[in-house]
Amino acid sequence: MRILLVGINYAPELTGIGKYSSEMAEWMASTGYEVRVVSAPPYYPEWRVADEYSGGRYSKEERAGVSIWRCPLWVPARPTGLKRLVHLASFGLSSLPIMLRQVFWRPDVVIAIEPPLFCAPTAWLCARLSGASAWLHVQDFEVDAAFELGILRSKGLRKTVSILESWLMRRFDRVSTISHNMVRRLIHKSVAAERTVLFTNWVDVDSIFPMSHSSPMRQQLGIAPDCMVALYSGNMGEKQGLEIILDTAAALTNEQNVQFILCGDGAVRQRLQEQYRSLPNVKWLPLQPLERLNDLLNMADVHLLPQKSGAEDLVMPSKLTGMLASGRPVIATANQRTQIAMVLVDCGLVVEPDNMVAFSNSILRLADDVELRNHLGKQARNYAVQHLAKNNVMKKFDRQLKELRGLP
Repeated sequence: MRILLVGINYAPELTGIGKYSSEMAEWMASTGYEVRVVSAPPYYPEWRVADEYSGGRYSKEERAGVSIWRCPLWVPARPTGLKRLVHLASFGLSSLPIMLRQVFWRPDVVIAIEPPLFCAPTAWLCARLSGASAWLHVQDFEVDAAFELGILRSKGLRKTVSILESWLMRRFDRVSTISHNMVRRLIHKSVAAERTVLFTNWVDVDSIFPMSHSSPMRQQLGIAPDCMVALYSGNMGEKQGLEIILDTAAALTNEQNVQFILCGDGAVRQRLQEQYRSLPNVKWLPLQPLERLNDLLNMADVHLLPQKSGAEDLVMPSKLTGMLASGRPVIATANQRTQIAMVLVDCGLVVEPDNMVAFSNSILRLADDVELRNHLGKQARNYAVQHLAKNNVMKKFDRQLKELRGLP
């Protein structure tokens, strides 16, 4: 079966949506699918095109049995609401001729990864011209999140874009997303229930696992054995709401046994690092290579997962899978009955978004209770193995693809 995948982020060396796209494509290629990818040069989360690529020209590469076309795009140094739209539109336009060229390859299924939604019209057109099935995978509801978080504000624009989004989603043969609550949101957007698919994020539980000894990164950073590390690792953008971690760290400077570590990059990192640079109990780390990811996650005693209110069921943070697989408890900010809260009911502690007092108390509670930390950590690991193991998730996806094409 021939699969054509289009998405702006395709970067195996990263975490998040780029890593999931690449792992999905490479898994399919390894199991007998012919796979082609149309994407942009890696630029995220630094918002800068990687040195070995160009943002101004087309290129092609082969990786792990996958043929990848890289299309030009404009990357703003300081992304704002309008600049993000132009940025996404630039890839939508530059990828159009490459996608139309794939019509002659005659793919069986064309899969578009959202965000960005800008990829969806071209994917749908390519599928229809080539007689392929059209599949849209929604990693997060970028349109809803942009308005809920105030990145975009016009009520008229929101109504118009929401109508177009719903109309476009209904054109696809299948629309998948990563949590039960997000599937319900698809149905609320008028996607027929029989066309929706739950396609969760996954984790390689053989690569991310609880280590039997202390992570070497603790010693490298000079962290005392009896100090509890509260780690945030991931993108540093507006929707993460990282201020609650840093404000909590400011309030807990007298707690000698708690060390906060923030690892990653993104649009707000520089601003936050400058604003909170005087905090003695906060360490900042750059994005770590994949081969050090297990060391990084095992350095933590507790993982931190902040989300701004209103965004918890618009996105399902991909970083959560690695947190759980590492066998560490998670402290998250989320409202009750959201998907995050339901996942973490036995694997961590959940507090209201923007409630710094509750967030601080949760950190102190786990700092004082090693037994509780260990219990929640074991539950987290069990959840990852049972529900998020990569091979299990991908085998279900494989069956759904074949069912869509009427294959055994």
